[in-house]
Formats: sequence, structure tokens, C-alpha cells
Amino acid sequence: MAASSGVATTLARKGKVRPFLRSSSSTRLFSAPRSSCGFYRVGTRVPRREVALRMSPRSEAPVDLEEKPSAAASASALEQFKISADRYMKERSSIAVLGLSVHTAPVEMREKLAVPEAQWSRAIGELCNLNHIEEAAVLSTCNRMEVYVVALSWNRGIREVIDWMAKTSGIPVAELRRHLFMLRDTDATRHLFEVAAGLDSLVLGEGQILAQVKQVVRVGQGSGVLGKNIDRMFKDAITAGKRVRSETNISSGAVSVSSAAVELALMKLPKSNSTSSKMLVIGAGKMGKLVIKHLAAKGIKRIVVVNRSEERVNAIHEEIKDVEIIYRSFSELFTAAAEADVIFTSTASATPLFLKEHVEALPPVDEVVGGRRLFVDIAVPRNVGSCVANLEHVQLYNVDDLKEVVEANKEDRLRKAMEAQSIISQELKRFEAWRDSLETVPTIKKLRSYADRIRASEFERCLQKIGGDALTKKMKRAIEDLSLGIVNKLLHGPLQHLRCDGNDSRTLDETLENMHALNRMFNLDTEKAIIEQKIKNKVEKTQS
Repeated sequence: MAASSGVATTLARKGKVRPFLRSSSSTRLFSAPRSSCGFYRVGTRVPRREVALRMSPRSEAPVDLEEKPSAAASASALEQFKISADRYMKERSSIAVLGLSVHTAPVEMREKLAVPEAQWSRAIGELCNLNHIEEAAVLSTCNRMEVYVVALSWNRGIREVIDWMAKTSGIPVAELRRHLFMLRDTDATRHLFEVAAGLDSLVLGEGQILAQVKQVVRVGQGSGVLGKNIDRMFKDAITAGKRVRSETNISSGAVSVSSAAVELALMKLPKSNSTSSKMLVIGAGKMGKLVIKHLAAKGIKRIVVVNRSEERVNAIHEEIKDVEIIYRSFSELFTAAAEADVIFTSTASATPLFLKEHVEALPPVDEVVGGRRLFVDIAVPRNVGSCVANLEHVQLYNVDDLKEVVEANKEDRLRKAMEAQSIISQELKRFEAWRDSLETVPTIKKLRSYADRIRASEFERCLQKIGGDALTKKMKRAIEDLSLGIVNKLLHGPLQHLRCDGNDSRTLDETLENMHALNRMFNLDTEKAIIEQKIKNKVEKTQS
């Protein structure tokens, strides 16, 4: 994994910083010992599950998560930022990801932060309204809740996002911080590419996460909330995910969360009666449909499905015709549960469907299936209250318990992950080259504007010297065309050396060097002008 490029990319190249490959089990989180100042700094490399906070080793300043600005300070933050804009000229806007996943946080915390797909656009809008956030996206699944942003200021932007997460979830910042991971620039982009490729999933290579990443783009495009950088990053992540699945065998033998849930249930049932147990699936969405398919693949011949829509259940039955699928409405939920030995839940309900009193009222199950009713809850937020686990004749499992299933064949999965890393590195290099190439666009515009101002000024002086009445309209046009032709020919060479598609790293390096040289020679102050314009836009948006 390459060090995060908080400073300009050209400096990273000159420093000969090379990315290194890592497997999905390699650590992506750095330890964060508290300093006496209350800041979190980079420490040594430790296993992923032991720590939950990562800082960029190239951050010029640590993120002070303890500091909480007052309302007055927040109101004037942008104006203060504008005054001290020179301090931020050394780095461009940062791409960051903040979040928690099955690797860093328990399900009871993830469900508090979960954002339903219907609310993604609203969440993105709220994030983009934060003072120092330019672009944003939300990826919320049963195994993760991650916020991707382009931050105008790293310190201020990250603090605003963390405060937003705390406010949205009701989790205090201090508690949230214990489970949160933060990645910047190259590390953030690589993380998304690994997520799309299934390398960061609980089940390595699972395919559903790629569909969820695609859905972020669809939702963003449909509502027009995704910015240029986030949109391109997610699209390139989708490309990386597709390539990993088509060019490696990472998906062979891989299971989804749904199939792992079925495996877990069958592991807990007596082997002699596992396929004859009465199965109930609550929810016929994507996860529920997969549960039904995997149960059928394991030889289950009769499945009861509780769902709000009978049409969806009938559509599943059309696909799996050799299995008896019986539809029950939600009004029959507890009646269906009373007849079931194993209950899978995967609905989008914001509140639990089963509480302790509901399950206590159910009749006991037969001793031939173990004498204990089995609940496998793969929904986030959970569909079964945690208090149910305390009942004597019940076994309750949630998504975090699936690790027992997916630990098998660990070495083989890690080998496949290493094969996938070379593809991810190629796609990561392509994205960063594209982003680097964008740096030259403001310089091209400013150089052209600078030359046009000089040309227009000299043209007017020429007309004044000759006298307006002495020239016909045709003569004036000829002189103006002459001035335009001279400027265009003089600018042709410099502008050609500022254009590249980012595919060739050598050409890109030369282009960026040319950009910096032209900025110095013509005193264009491009970087400062860009950030001042961004701040101005944010101030105007806040005031309106």
C-alpha cells in the first residue's frame, strides 16, 4: 500500500515513494497512541482487528478529534480558513474514507450508523453542506458503513464528518473513535478498490458488494449528488472489481453472506435431520433470495417465505421450480415462526421483528432437530433483538457470527487476494494519473486568460493610436484576427505540453513539471486561486 499522498503528487514521485502489495488480511490500520496533546499520530503496524484508527503518515498535521468548535467558531470557520489559505497551498483537496466494518466494529454499533439506500442521497447532501467537504458518497451494507469525501481541508473536513456521524447515529465521538478507521488519498482509493473486488469482505471474493458499489453510482447519478472525483473513483473501483473476478479465480469456491448463513445453520443442526428441518425465510429481497437459493442447493425441498409482496416470492419460485416455496404475509409472521425450526431474517426493518416476549410465546421445537429454535439474523439493523439469545431453547446468530464459517481455507483465500492486488495496483495507478492530469486544467485556463487580457489591452491601445475613424470595420477585424493568431501560435507549444491523458507516467511527470514552471514564469498563482474560489463558493452556499 502506498503512503497517502497528502502533499502534491509530484513531490511523492520525486521522493521515489513506491506502493507495496498487501493481502486482504494485511493490516490497513496503524496504531494510534495518544500523545500528551490529545492528538492521534501514526504508530507501528499492527493487526487490523487490534486497532481502529489510522492516520496518513504524510499528514502535515494530525487530526484533533478532541476539539469541538463552538457555534460562533463554526460560523466563521470558512472566513478564517480563507484568511489562512496560504497554509494549505502545499496540498490539493484530500480524498478520504471514514467508517467502520465487520473487521473493526460489532454489529450493534454498525446498525446505529447504517443508512438505508433510500436515504443515501439525503446523507450525501448533508455531508456536502458541511463547510469543508466538496464531494461525498455513502456505502452502507450489512458489513460496513463508509463515508467517502473530498475534503477542502483535511483536519477540518475530517472533524466535520466525524461530528456528522456521531450526530446521525447518536454514538458519542469518543466511543465512535474506538472503532473508526480513516484512510487518505492513495490508501482511501485502494481501500475502495479492494472493497469492490471483495478483498475486504467477511467472505473473500463475495459478489454482492460489487453490486452495492454499482448502486452507489446509480443513486448518485440519479440524484446528481456525486462529484467528479468521487464519481470517477467509484467507476474505476467497479472496473477493478470486475477485472479481479474475471482475471483471477478469487470467486471460485467463495461464498456470500447469505450462503455462509445457510452453512452456519446446517452446521448447528443435527446432521441426520439438517435437510428435513422446517425452514422459514423472512424477507425476499437480495439477501433473502440468495438464502432461498442456497437452501435449495443444499437439498432443502420446502421453504416458507414471509414477505410484504407475494409477487416477489412468486418470481423466486419461477426460478427455483423444484422446491416448494410457500408464501406467508407479514400478518402471519408469528404463526409461520411457530412452525419453523430454523428462521433466517433479512428485512430492512428499522426495528426488531422478534423480541424476547415474541420468541417466548413460540412452541418448543422437536428434539430431533436439537430441541432449540435456530435464528440466523443477517440483517443490519438486526431483525432479532439481542435479548432473545438469553432464552434457553433458542440459538441466535448474526452476521458477526459468520466468521466461524469463513475461516476455512484461509491460506488459499490469501493467495488469491495477493493475485488480485496486482490488478488493483494497475487500476489505482490509472485513477491517480487521471486525477493528476486534472491539475493542469486550471493552469491552461489561467494562462489562456492571462494572454487574452494582454492581447485585448494591446488591441485597444493600437486602435486608440490609429484612431477609430481611420479604420473600417474590416480593417479592425483584420487587426484583431492578427492579434489572435499571434497569441494562439505562441500559446500552442506551452498548452500542448500541459495536456496529457495520464496514461504514461513519464509524460505525466513532465507535464506537471511544465505546469509548475509556467505558474512560476507567469506568476499565475493557480493553486491559490483554485482554493480561494472553492472557499468563496462554500461561503456563498452557507450564507444562502
